[in-house]
Amino acid sequence: MPTISRDFTGQTVITTFEMTPGTAHDLMDELLDAYEKFIRHQPGFVGAGLHMNDAQTRIANYSQWRDRKDFQAMLRSPEMRERNRRILALCSRFEPVMYEVGEVF
Repeated sequence: MPTISRDFTGQTVITTFEMTPGTAHDLMDELLDAYEKFIRHQPGFVGAGLHMNDAQTRIANYSQWRDRKDFQAMLRSPEMRERNRRILALCSRFEPVMYEVGEVF
């Protein structure tokens, strides 16, 4: 489970997905399957959370990794490259961005 803390020394990745309400639940199912069967078993994975907006036009994914190299290795794996092709077919775009925790209130 992800914990937001200034003491976290790993890599935080926030990925946003944009889609139509008609594909929102299919995309969420694809993301859940990716986490259940693949992502959470990768070296360096700490935890993640998935959030869908009320309009079902956006999904936000908050994930934490021990190191940015672990996240990059997962993304470059043949399995995740294939999964990302399926994910992209369900949304208009998605963008993973790496962050450091600035402050917690």
